[in-house]
Amino acid sequence: MKKYSITCLMVSVLLLFNSCSTNPVTGKKDVMLMSEEQELALGRESDPQIIAQFGLYDNPAMQRFIQEKGQQMAAISHRSNIKYEFKIVDSPVINAFAVPGGYVYFTRGIMAHFNNEAQFAGVLGHEIGHIAARHSAQQQSKGILAQLGLIVGMVVSPEFAQFGDVASQGLGLLFLKFGRDAERESDQLGVEYSTKIGYDAHQMADFFTTLQRQQEKSGNAPIPDFLSTHPNPGDRYTTVNQLATDWQQKLSLQNPKVNRNNYLKMIDGIIYGEDPKQGFVENNVFYHPELKFQFPIPANWAYQNTPQQVQMAPKDGKAMMFLTLAPGETLEAAAQQLVQKYQLQPIESKKITVNGLPAIAIVADQKPQQQTQQQQQVVRTLTYIIQYGGNNYSMIGASSAENFNSYFQLFSNSMENFRELSDPDKLNRKPERVRIKTISQSATLAQALRANKVPDTKMEELAILNGMKLDDRLDQGTLIKVVEK
Repeated sequence: MKKYSITCLMVSVLLLFNSCSTNPVTGKKDVMLMSEEQELALGRESDPQIIAQFGLYDNPAMQRFIQEKGQQMAAISHRSNIKYEFKIVDSPVINAFAVPGGYVYFTRGIMAHFNNEAQFAGVLGHEIGHIAARHSAQQQSKGILAQLGLIVGMVVSPEFAQFGDVASQGLGLLFLKFGRDAERESDQLGVEYSTKIGYDAHQMADFFTTLQRQQEKSGNAPIPDFLSTHPNPGDRYTTVNQLATDWQQKLSLQNPKVNRNNYLKMIDGIIYGEDPKQGFVENNVFYHPELKFQFPIPANWAYQNTPQQVQMAPKDGKAMMFLTLAPGETLEAAAQQLVQKYQLQPIESKKITVNGLPAIAIVADQKPQQQTQQQQQVVRTLTYIIQYGGNNYSMIGASSAENFNSYFQLFSNSMENFRELSDPDKLNRKPERVRIKTISQSATLAQALRANKVPDTKMEELAILNGMKLDDRLDQGTLIKVVEK
């Protein structure tokens, strides 16, 4: 037995030794259970899922900008040997994230909040830093990365994890998080890389202040990955500023680039907040102008709308509801595929009409997997599959069997009030956009915003968007952001 144990130990040590690889940034050995080829393959698999989840932001000039700057920075990174891709996704959330294998994504929400190219470059360097130091591959090796899609639920209970991609995409965008050491290292790399391509990395520190102000204003709303598991914002600001000074001295960089006006002119017209054509909520009703349907959302439920589905849940996470397209030539075929996909056991099924539209209603149970039966309750579902406009729409409400009766009326109220959208005001709703204005005379930011008819209720929000304080004095000719339809 002792001999067997020693043999096992030797095999384990040998496997561990073989799984070590040299970190491209530090030069030290890291335990890495994922080869570089596996890491690259993971990125290739993740990319289409991320694009399907959010969609690309339709602005060729901005997409070219992120590609050009990204490739320029990747070329001087510690992993210039791999292929990188840089994309702006169509999400209002303020975020940027990287996945294994060289894929970097910025949301249009974060692009709207940058106030110059140097801020953008610092964050770009930070995300490339995660890839260069193989942080996400390390997370995968440690078993911390929960799933390929990199998005987890915010308010949905574990019982609903059985719904797989639906529950795990959840409510809110909570992207892959790294530990504080990894974040510090990526901050250092962000400063190094952005300085090496000529930008002023002090601006990166200033952007962290913008993010911190946004967090304080938003309360518990989903905020950038930068402020979740990251170092103390105040310490981080000081550290990044010092690193920026050190690197500029080290490289003898004179007159580092900021490029404020160029950047602001590029983002002039960028969509700010939700894009109504993709669906929006008003007075607890979800409207989709392009697909021309509407349905009510239960009061006080959180929701998230993506190109793939609309998801809703109460804050306590004891239930969830989502709407998505159901493949199938007929209602019956769509119902059969849905039952198979979620491994449901129908209790009751009947044909109905919903506001004149043909539909099928199903009550079904989804029992926990065998190995987790003791920890998880039976999930009971109410599903309406509704035929409208050449599509089959599935609306699924789920809770524990014990709580199902308490949520049944909320589920059925949303489903039975699915109907055609015909209100011209909702069909023709326009998005808010960031507009760049030139101030005609020296003034404070507050005075400049008021001159552009910004209401008092929006003043602090616009100050954060501009990366300024309301009492900051601005010279004549300064460009500022306002938000207009």
